[in-house]
Amino acid sequence: MRILLDTHALLWWFTDDPRLPATARALISDEGNAILVSAASAWEIATKHRLGKLDQAADAVSRFDELVAADGFEHLPVSHFHGLKAGSYTAAHRDPFDRMLAAQSELTGAPLLTCDPAFALFGTRTIW
Repeated sequence: MRILLDTHALLWWFTDDPRLPATARALISDEGNAILVSAASAWEIATKHRLGKLDQAADAVSRFDELVAADGFEHLPVSHFHGLKAGSYTAAHRDPFDRMLAAQSELTGAPLLTCDPAFALFGTRTIW
């Protein structure tokens, strides 16, 4: 199964945060699953770290590619198709990172691993 990680799930995986439940950890660590990491997550982590909202993410910012590769995850670039889809959602949700992840999930057919209920606004298929 292909699974797209929401940014918080990715950070919690990187930091072994106990808020990431065992079911999510099992899905991420299952070698039969292809784990996708969006370029939007790199953008979100760097932005929130710069703004002082993710002080603990300095390592994730400086070693993002290395950490993704070490876990065998796949980078998912942002395409113009993703941008058009993200911008076309009519849902009253202003977070550009969530919009992009919803669009990428929909267009790749990969469910989003998240605990964020906001993705229901987009009709995003989620796991968690």
